[in-house]
Amino acid sequence: MTAAPEQIDVLDEAREQVLERGVGLSEAQVLKVLELPEDRIPELLALAHEVRERWCGPEVEVEGIVSLKTGGCPEDCHFCSQSGQFPSPVRSAWLDIPGLVRAARQTRDTGATEFCIVAAVRGPDKRLLSQVRDGIKAIREDGNDIQIACSLGMLTQEQVDELVAMGVHRYNHNLETARSHFPQVVTTHSWEERWDTLKMIRDAGMEVCCGGIIGMGETLAQRAEFAVQLAELEPDEVPLNFLIPNPGTPYENYPVVEGAEALRTVGAFRLALPRTILRFAGGRELTFGDLGAKQGMLGGINAIIVGNYLTNLGRPAQQDLDMLEELSMPIKALSQTL
Repeated sequence: MTAAPEQIDVLDEAREQVLERGVGLSEAQVLKVLELPEDRIPELLALAHEVRERWCGPEVEVEGIVSLKTGGCPEDCHFCSQSGQFPSPVRSAWLDIPGLVRAARQTRDTGATEFCIVAAVRGPDKRLLSQVRDGIKAIREDGNDIQIACSLGMLTQEQVDELVAMGVHRYNHNLETARSHFPQVVTTHSWEERWDTLKMIRDAGMEVCCGGIIGMGETLAQRAEFAVQLAELEPDEVPLNFLIPNPGTPYENYPVVEGAEALRTVGAFRLALPRTILRFAGGRELTFGDLGAKQGMLGGINAIIVGNYLTNLGRPAQQDLDMLEELSMPIKALSQTL
């Protein structure tokens, strides 16, 4: 009777497959990474950092975001305090054009190369698109050459074409979670509707920014499913958010993702997406704290949102810039991205 062949270690597989060849892990392999014991997390993060350096380089992309239209959204995304269907404290409000210009200027002054205009809507109407058009025009007239991204919900082909004509560089539209888990998170629209918008964005030549939120009740298997579904989309950027249990939402009593679990997730997503910008986004302050954030930056992350988020406070931008300096991570220069 012959002995069973020795099982190949998933990090050894990743070293050859991802680090050497730049090929992301499969769903089964990502799940193995997510199941690694805690004492192997440092090994995972070290490999993920090598992958990031090898396939993305040493630079970190810094981005600021601003909400043009806050609250009152008709959708029922269970994590979102901006949904008009939940008794959260966020109320509907619009930002005027001078406020948008000031926010873009402040973002540019941090050294950021990306400024994202966000609106809490199912999709943009004519009024919103007109506001975005006027806002971009005013930002340019202010002498600001920062790259402008948008996140305005689901789009039609005509709206995609309008945004391209405005000079929008990148569009964010998160899939949020695995296709199999999405119906437990949102019921007013489908995962497929989001996917269709993303494909139109890609086909129109805009960069695609698409990620999601970790900690919404998904299993580890669904987390692995989500990672490879993102890889199939081939996004230019993946923002990784960690659930903030906002008051008034259906997830207000969900636990905050623990730091070790979050670090495993960061490493696993980098090994699934070796060539993609992987961005720290919402919830990292609660989940990681200062030490964990540094570990994440050394474990595959190569982009960061500075300042506040849409309805939640972040850290002062200077703290993150100081952290990058401490880690000797150069900030991506605007002149190199245009």
